[in-house]
Amino acid sequence: MDISKQRITSFQRENLSFDVIDTGTLDGQIFVLLHGFPETNKSWQETSEILNQAGYRTLAVNQRGYSLGAQPQKRCDYRGSALLEDINTLLDLIGQPVYLVGHDWGAVVAWDVAQHYPKKIKHLITVSVPHKAAFMQAMLKSNQLFKSYYMGLFQLPKIPELLFEKFPKIGLGLLKNSGMTQQQLDNFKKEMVDEKRLTFALNWYRGLPFSSNRNLLKPITVPTLFIWGKHDSAVGAKSVALNHRFVKAPYKEIIMDATHWIPVQNAKELSAYILEAVA
Repeated sequence: MDISKQRITSFQRENLSFDVIDTGTLDGQIFVLLHGFPETNKSWQETSEILNQAGYRTLAVNQRGYSLGAQPQKRCDYRGSALLEDINTLLDLIGQPVYLVGHDWGAVVAWDVAQHYPKKIKHLITVSVPHKAAFMQAMLKSNQLFKSYYMGLFQLPKIPELLFEKFPKIGLGLLKNSGMTQQQLDNFKKEMVDEKRLTFALNWYRGLPFSSNRNLLKPITVPTLFIWGKHDSAVGAKSVALNHRFVKAPYKEIIMDATHWIPVQNAKELSAYILEAVA
């Protein structure tokens, strides 16, 4: 497949079909954009437009559970290795090294891809969530475990769905307290609740017990830009401070005056930092 001559609107892995928003000049250098919870690939719209204007092509992926054609039922189907190989399948289809950008859970996947398949990545850009080893070490050395209480809550059966679907004041209150705007809350209700993505998105948390940390301390060997908002309610400063230890390549860290939701709320600044890093 010559991807410089046609759009990638979807790709398949096993019996699953993943949606892609492919924009920008067809022969431009490629950014692959990975969203987090609880957002879809539409969260990259403004960032994509800016990168496209700069001459780059962007492929924003709806990941496992978020693509309506890729919603397996079992918790173990959402283990880290499955999420990793979904994106590796896309990279194989692209057939050339890419700039890989991930936010929130998308950052977790992006770190894993860079760790396992460094030759497929020109530059890694992770937003809000640091390297898994830095995050886990911070749980032992700071208030990160307290900040991550929701990760335990979201692994419970049915209760998170009840909070968001039957008691929205409570569920949406959690998201609002994290810094989400009313427009983001409206998007969440439409995309996650009304369009039946919520349980499958929560399965990313429920799949954690099935994920391996065998390569936890393996360093990243590709150039890396990490961006974090100092008002992030989910990720504390300690894991950010530890992050550089796990990158054995050119590394730059930017701390923004922002919440956790940088791709939607700070797209212009984020895009400028990304373009500067890859120039």
